[in-house]
Amino acid sequence: MFPLIDENKHVAQLLLNSGTCPRCIFRFCGVDLHAPYKLPSQELLSDMQKYLKTEKDELVLEVPNPPSKKIRLQELENGIDNLSQNGEDRLCVTDDGSIASRNSNLSVCNVCLGILQEFCEKEFIKKHAAWLLVKQEMGKQSLLLGRNDIVQLKEAYKWITHPLFSEELGVPVDGKSLFEVSVVFAHPETVEDCHFLNKVCPDCFKPAKNKQSVFTRMAVMKALNKIKEEDFLKQFPCLPNSPKTVCTVLEIECAHGAVFVAGRYNKYSRNLPQTPWIIDGERKLESSVEELISDHLLTVFKAESFNFSSSGREDVDVRTLGNGRPFAVELVNPHRVHFTSQEIKELQQKINESSDKIQVRDLQLVTREAIGHMKEGEEGKTKTYSALIWTNSAILKEDIEFLNNMKDLKIDQKTPLRVLHRRPLAVRTRVIHTMETHYLDEHHFRLHLKTQAGTYIKEFVHGDFGRTKPNIGSLMNITADILELDVESVDVDWPPALDD
Repeated sequence: MFPLIDENKHVAQLLLNSGTCPRCIFRFCGVDLHAPYKLPSQELLSDMQKYLKTEKDELVLEVPNPPSKKIRLQELENGIDNLSQNGEDRLCVTDDGSIASRNSNLSVCNVCLGILQEFCEKEFIKKHAAWLLVKQEMGKQSLLLGRNDIVQLKEAYKWITHPLFSEELGVPVDGKSLFEVSVVFAHPETVEDCHFLNKVCPDCFKPAKNKQSVFTRMAVMKALNKIKEEDFLKQFPCLPNSPKTVCTVLEIECAHGAVFVAGRYNKYSRNLPQTPWIIDGERKLESSVEELISDHLLTVFKAESFNFSSSGREDVDVRTLGNGRPFAVELVNPHRVHFTSQEIKELQQKINESSDKIQVRDLQLVTREAIGHMKEGEEGKTKTYSALIWTNSAILKEDIEFLNNMKDLKIDQKTPLRVLHRRPLAVRTRVIHTMETHYLDEHHFRLHLKTQAGTYIKEFVHGDFGRTKPNIGSLMNITADILELDVESVDVDWPPALDD
């Protein structure tokens, strides 16, 4: 049974006679059954012609000038050769309303540029023009058509090629696999078709140093979303003309989807940044937490690159103790993805033996979705710190004991001067939940704090020239400064703790 319904026969006839291939007609008519797409192109064309010749449709083709004309489309007879003896005729409307033919190449689809005839990939300008016409014709028949109703070209490609890959490789093909084959196409006539968009929406096309053309995918899509339908129809033929040549394959790339590794790290050095410390192109310190962990993962997973993230960050001179800070590493295009739990344990041990500056625990493979738990409600979480504090005036034990009784102290912090170059100026309210003091001598004491995540501890101690209020100095009515700071716990219950 042919997959089109009678209500779509009008649109299908119009598309076919304008040079649209049967598979694209299926897409625009919302056919989401896989089987019809898999049939050979010539068989599809023959079936389409037989289906459409069962009745004659009278169409009204609307053009801005001259006014609308009512015409009768020729029936398609017995395959492509009877429609065009030399493969170069195409139907058009003459001034007297009769049907004539004009020079065109029917072998290349005017929507997919031959991709669904020989290749598979999306072509934006052509599809947009066809979609507008189909939308108009559907509207005449009181049928609603949205962009989401159209079967995407890449989906049709998958339906057609997945069984072929499976047969050729002798392995089952899983549409949800993380292994991807990317095919890049080029078409010499496409850029010319985009020039009218540049005239109508010049702000969408900005020259870039690393781009050969301003007509990038994102720029074209931005312009298509911005341009009004009536303006598009004035500037571009609808349906689009059949191209003279088929597109070509530039490259075929195989890649594996990213793999994610998570864990918690301890940092024992006061001379180690979390990420590479590079200022004005010059590296300031030889390594970082990120590199000490990720370089090992990059090698073992044989990945192209990585992205490191964590639940907050500590300054270069701050240690992270206790159960450590949660982190996650995205490994891009790994060439090895299957590991046993024992192999992951051995990898963790290798990282820990490579440096005395850091240690890793609870190393494990996680999903992309699971990483969201690390960032969920981050400012609502708590962190515990230990700070060694110096005072300019001599103090007694009794002078600091009042801090022990302060609970849920609210402070206002302007963006610290030391990070103002990379963070916007703002005033943030944070909470110091508890404080506990340990007297050392007349100029030193240790302060243990449990605070809302995102609190700047150094500024809470010395005040940052009055930018944090209140602060330890203002509370004690002295000048205070911080000599050492340690993160004792990051209260994020992720990733799950593993048995040793």
